[in-house]
Amino acid sequence: MLYEKLTDDMKNSMKSGDKETLSTIRLLKSAIDLYKINNKMDRLSAPTDEVVINVVCSTIKTHKDSIEEFKKAGREDLIEKLEKEIEYLSKYLPEQLTDEEINKIIDEVFEEIKPESMKDMGKIMRELTPKIKGAADMTHVSALVKNKLNN
Repeated sequence: MLYEKLTDDMKNSMKSGDKETLSTIRLLKSAIDLYKINNKMDRLSAPTDEVVINVVCSTIKTHKDSIEEFKKAGREDLIEKLEKEIEYLSKYLPEQLTDEEINKIIDEVFEEIKPESMKDMGKIMRELTPKIKGAADMTHVSALVKNKLNN
């Protein structure tokens, strides 16, 4: 399970004195605990891989948004720190899909739903999200779907 791997990584970073990794893992574990509280889950049980992936995706998205703001403010020091955290957090995600693989899945969903206009975007994304979540940046997936709908 991913949560066990996360716990082992935390122990190893404590032993090795890797403060940056330890800080990132603690951030992730806190976010997972908050997720469990907000979704009224049993706080004492280990979260599923799906929960860990959802939290990692959410954390990475937040980091990317922060990087954009830091770029506007010229805060290169903070940008570098967040980019390192994103790189580290990404190792808890499944292998990332290529554009070709994503387009294949999108085509399959299009065959099922047979969308007629942009009004069907919500239906498409509802169908796609469980199949792709964690394996691709959903902002990128959304852009690919919009492009396909417009053509």
